[in-house]
Amino acid sequence: MRFLYTLLWWLALPLMFLYLLWRSRKQPEYRRHWRERLGWTPCLPDGPVIWLHAVSVGETRAAAPLVRALLAQHPDCTLLLSNTTPTGRATAAELFGATVRLTYLPYDLPVLVDRFLARSHPGIAIFLETEIWPNLYHQCRRRGIPTFLVNARLSERSARGYGRIDGLIHPTLGSLTGLAAQTEADARRLTELGARNVRVTGNMKFDITAPDGTTERAEDLRRLFAGRFVFLAASTREGEEALILDTCLELGIPGLLLVIVPRHPQRFDQVAALLTSRGVEFVRRSAGAPVTPQTEVFLGDSMGEMAAYYAAAEVAFIGGSLLPLGGQNLIEAAAAGCPVLIGPHTWNFLQATEQAIEAGAARRIENAEELALALKRLYQHPEQRSLMNEAGWHFSQAHQGATLKVMNLLEPELSRLHC
Repeated sequence: MRFLYTLLWWLALPLMFLYLLWRSRKQPEYRRHWRERLGWTPCLPDGPVIWLHAVSVGETRAAAPLVRALLAQHPDCTLLLSNTTPTGRATAAELFGATVRLTYLPYDLPVLVDRFLARSHPGIAIFLETEIWPNLYHQCRRRGIPTFLVNARLSERSARGYGRIDGLIHPTLGSLTGLAAQTEADARRLTELGARNVRVTGNMKFDITAPDGTTERAEDLRRLFAGRFVFLAASTREGEEALILDTCLELGIPGLLLVIVPRHPQRFDQVAALLTSRGVEFVRRSAGAPVTPQTEVFLGDSMGEMAAYYAAAEVAFIGGSLLPLGGQNLIEAAAAGCPVLIGPHTWNFLQATEQAIEAGAARRIENAEELALALKRLYQHPEQRSLMNEAGWHFSQAHQGATLKVMNLLEPELSRLHC
């Protein structure tokens, strides 16, 4: 099956470059560093290399505690961080600066992977969350590179899909040196698909600390919001903004300010156009315009400020959950002590969501109408917001420690690098 998989990749390769060109219309970054996607990663210094792969923004932020632990415990190693998306790469540059080397992941063809491995010469390969690349894993094993999948998660829906190509996935997961799963359910599903040496370590996102300057940024936002009651719609996906505008702007909440932060930067202009078409009074974060009494919506079209938005909001809705998109992560909101409302579609982060609801840090709503009603109730009952605030903080603190467990899994191989 890997032969057929490789053949499909060769057939798809021209389309991948057309895709890069198409995406570059709105994000010119997709035209940059394209040779790295063919394995031409910049050559690295001599000496041991730790390679870590995180697809995009969420995975890169999740990797932050692990990156810091690796740099602290193995300072003489070169840390190579690969991404798939330009926004992931930009996030890595923002978070880690010159302490890591950056590159794009090569397309999963043997010749491209071989070129990448020859130029980067990693002593260990670490992949985050749901990255399963048959040729890449195979070539790492052939070269004797210990390979790990950490902070791994796999929904029931994804497991069923992978199960249909078990002849490809079973040997791929079986080639891993070790796997660190977020939950017992993730571990069970991955084991059934062929993974060995599986440990349950928890979710490293609980170990993420707010970026430096978050407190000051949150204070600046509060001053900008001028005492308004702030409802944050965080990491919204296409179609959700319209539902929220339909139900939440006419609630009769005095001083309500709806802050919308789309999940993907390429949608900032699209959401701005939606607000304009509806005649909504709004300002954009990037414009630096003041929030006036007439402002209904504040469009958060900036990067790297989500923690500050959570800290400055009275209530937050977590996007990707009103529509069947799987939901986004609520841990950052809970850690900031921001009461959370979340929709019915949360299979991507099911256990964390259920645990937050059970702890009293979050409440489930089934549709946009329920979202509006829940928001109004929380406005009317500040004591409930206070209880959710405290519950969120305790919830986030209680689940920390996954990074240490992951490091314990990696350390036998890391110690062989002599760095």
